[in-house]
Amino acid sequence: MQQDPSRISYYVGDDFYQSLVDSFKDWHDEERQITDPSIIFPCQILLEKEARLLDQNRLDDWLNLYIPECVYWVPATAPAGDPREEIAVCFDDRRRLEDRIYRLKNEFSWSQQPRSRTARLVNNVTVFSTENKNVLMIYTTFLITEFQAGDKRTYTGWYGHKIRSKNNQWDIVAKQVNLIDCDQNLRNLSIIL
Repeated sequence: MQQDPSRISYYVGDDFYQSLVDSFKDWHDEERQITDPSIIFPCQILLEKEARLLDQNRLDDWLNLYIPECVYWVPATAPAGDPREEIAVCFDDRRRLEDRIYRLKNEFSWSQQPRSRTARLVNNVTVFSTENKNVLMIYTTFLITEFQAGDKRTYTGWYGHKIRSKNNQWDIVAKQVNLIDCDQNLRNLSIIL
């Protein structure tokens, strides 16, 4: 994760927010749904890999699935709106994700003592085209079970992923985590969803 922090810290501005809002607005229109298995399968592989890396606590490898100017967004409203105007459970750019990963790997991360064990199910992979042939939107449902210190928690909802192709590789641009209970008491979310 050796990158110039000044570049990473300042890409989130009004243009970035507007692009994000535009990307996640009315994107799961059935007319844009892709049914070609040769496109869907690599998307499914990417999201299954993401889930596996998180379950294995391989957070640096997980972050490498993302482009440098990425965002990880957990809205606190349903449906999600404009993050400039609505509260979010989490809205992390690359710098904040790197900070989060550093803290989670640190032995003094008290919220992760003992470390959580998780199992993720990612289902109903549905891929949608965009105006840019190198950018796709993906809808999936998820179920995450977390076990920590004798306590089991379940998180359920759907993901919206924006991915882009570069050099024949798909990378994650943005991940929106839509919890079905996003507007309720979520306790301490100390894992990456």
